[in-house]
Amino acid sequence: MKRDYYEVLGLQKGATDQEIKSAYRKLAKKYHPDVDPSPDAKKKFEEIGEAYQVLSDPEKKKLYDQFGMAAFDQTSNPGAGAGGAGGFHSYQDGNGRTYYYSSGGGNAQDFGDMFGDMFGDLFGHGGRGFSGFHHFSGGGAGAGAAQRGSDLTADVTIGFNDAAFGCTRSIRLSDADGTMRTLEVSIPAGIDEGQMVRLRGKGNPSYTGGTPGDLLLRVHIEPREGFSRKGTDVYVNCEVPFTTAMLGGEARVDTLTGQVICKIPKGTQGGSKIRLRGKGIPDMHHPTVKGDEYAVIQIQVPKHLTLEEERKVKELQQLIEKEKRGTFFTDRKTA
Repeated sequence: MKRDYYEVLGLQKGATDQEIKSAYRKLAKKYHPDVDPSPDAKKKFEEIGEAYQVLSDPEKKKLYDQFGMAAFDQTSNPGAGAGGAGGFHSYQDGNGRTYYYSSGGGNAQDFGDMFGDMFGDLFGHGGRGFSGFHHFSGGGAGAGAAQRGSDLTADVTIGFNDAAFGCTRSIRLSDADGTMRTLEVSIPAGIDEGQMVRLRGKGNPSYTGGTPGDLLLRVHIEPREGFSRKGTDVYVNCEVPFTTAMLGGEARVDTLTGQVICKIPKGTQGGSKIRLRGKGIPDMHHPTVKGDEYAVIQIQVPKHLTLEEERKVKELQQLIEKEKRGTFFTDRKTA
């Protein structure tokens, strides 16, 4: 007598589709012949495969819930036309390769998709004339090679200065079985927006004895007010009073490591750049090499003037215009 299909999957009658799929995933991973090669595990693997093939099919599940195993008795029951309960089988060819396949039909794609998710590219392909999936193991050319686990991709957000100088972050990831794990990740100095940090062996495990996959950590950088970057160069806005821009002087400029005093030449124009060598971001591959910082001049113009200040500015304007006219006539005479 076959065991009750719900009992095989450790479920109660009336379990939802998601509960059925989740229970099957867990048990299939546990008893797959590549994970547990014992004869008992192989038998259980075929048993849970047969149970899932019935309970995951709405029509077969309806018949099973109503008639039990009799629903698939081909000789005497109302479910005889349902195509049978199916199940998992295996055989070996002359090269020593073992094939696992499903024979019931109806859920072949579902099995292939599921095993594609669970075990990578080993499954999810048509099985050489069989419905369902196949997998090669044992001896023979090209057979038995352990497959590497699949890679994981995750995202992490860090600050502008953390990207410039490097940092360490703790991230929490959920494994395929739902277990949470914490990883300490070192972010290299100089990393840029969207670049990846590869953590070898921290991805999904291999269920065929191969090495684990890698974790690919995509880095996102929070903006910093007044700062921007292009590669290893940093651009910072530097506000200068209009009198300093005209007469020259000094201004404080923000850098990644604090403020510095910068000389402002006479007649500095708005939008011009003052270069600060070596004040940029380290090259990620050559940490001793740093970019430059560029102070972008923003000229401050007072919004409100007293009458006296306004009079003085107008006098200055008249002097400048007079000088321009004198230069104009001098140039014409010379020409």
